[in-house]
Amino acid sequence: MTHPAPSGSPLPDITGNAFCSPDDSRRSAASAARDVIEKETVGLNALAEAMLDASGLGGQFSKVVEVIASLEGRVVVTGIGKSGHIGRKIQATLSSTGTPALFVHPVEASHGDLGMLARGDAVLILSNSGESAELADMVAHSLRFGLPLIAVTARPESSLGRAADHVLLLPAVPEACPVGLAPTTSSLMQLSLGDALAVALMERRGFTAGDFGVFHPGGRLGARLRTVRELMRTGDALPFVTPEASLRDAIMEMTRKALGCVGVVGKDGQLSGIITDGDLRGALDRDLNATPSGAVMNRAPLTVAPDILAAEALRLMNERDKPITSLFVLTPERQVVGVVHVHDLLRAGVA
Repeated sequence: MTHPAPSGSPLPDITGNAFCSPDDSRRSAASAARDVIEKETVGLNALAEAMLDASGLGGQFSKVVEVIASLEGRVVVTGIGKSGHIGRKIQATLSSTGTPALFVHPVEASHGDLGMLARGDAVLILSNSGESAELADMVAHSLRFGLPLIAVTARPESSLGRAADHVLLLPAVPEACPVGLAPTTSSLMQLSLGDALAVALMERRGFTAGDFGVFHPGGRLGARLRTVRELMRTGDALPFVTPEASLRDAIMEMTRKALGCVGVVGKDGQLSGIITDGDLRGALDRDLNATPSGAVMNRAPLTVAPDILAAEALRLMNERDKPITSLFVLTPERQVVGVVHVHDLLRAGVA
């Protein structure tokens, strides 16, 4: 049976070492947090510096990017413990940025999931020590079938390092953990290296924001990546008059369509200009029946193309001295294909 330590006696840590008594002053939690962040920053700086070495990490990283970019299959990511958790995030980032990837747990792989690996795949294994026994079957399978094997490790002389075709070597820096054991700095470097790999592959492929939107259709991010074409009003919802139509006709059309503006469109289907409710207020001293719409229209309105991002359209609306509420959508030939209202963007969750 254990007994509580006598009052005033040192409290042991889990290793049996006395570190302080209840009466000792301890550093604040914020101070401890800052120490962790500073130590992990040292690791990230060392990683960034190592990327400058063309004969070391930088050169290997460039080769790995080319290997993955030329794959016919997928990147199979694996790792055990904290490295496995980091691996899952790297796999998710790769998948969402145009690089097909999946995560295979190494223990499950030994019990049937090795069948998920196929010719044309590459295997990315994360292990700081490079000696985790659970990874042995994944390594052996990769070698047996000639799959490119990429190791992220701090020990190139380890079993994993020796077996790998490419080693992304983590710099030798201390963990931020006060006893130097819990994966902290090493995990952050793995994560940062995975992000760097995903971004480098994006740039290698010319991956665009529109491509990104294909993989992120849900939530606010998905809304911001939708295009104007997806949200614009078309057909009978468009407010149109001809240049010869009277201002009264323009007012009636603007009232029916309730967008605060009307497009002035010629017989060729091209937009000649627009009339806003502000333009109408400035023309109230004119004869509404005799004044043609073409006489008061704005001949140089702000318009957009159908395939720009909805978020970009909203930015254009808001950056004017007087924000506008509607944008006509034109083809390069100035043919009107739609109109988008700020309320359409807000309802879609773009803002």
